[in-house]
Amino acid sequence: MGSSKEYLEYVLEQLSLLEDITYRAMMGEYIIYYRGKIIGGIYDDRFLVKPVKSAKEIMPDAEMELPYEGAKEMLLVDDVENREFLEKLLKAMYEELPAPKKRRK
Repeated sequence: MGSSKEYLEYVLEQLSLLEDITYRAMMGEYIIYYRGKIIGGIYDDRFLVKPVKSAKEIMPDAEMELPYEGAKEMLLVDDVENREFLEKLLKAMYEELPAPKKRRK
């Protein structure tokens, strides 16, 4: 199905308390980066994040969902309206996320 640009813009606005949020379009969906690290993405107009320990602790009741066929499950963020919650979530996740891989030239 793909995600709408409007939903992407809404999520980016909700993440505006954080600096250095970027995204990349990928096959009709959007990968979301925080300070250069992939934290998750927008898939079928759902904001999903990587299921790292801190995210599971902050969202113990979050549902695990597939971003797309053949992918690993991710955590559904259902409190997208709460900017302070999103800021806390991403800051907690940051240290656990792997550093970005160097691209070959």
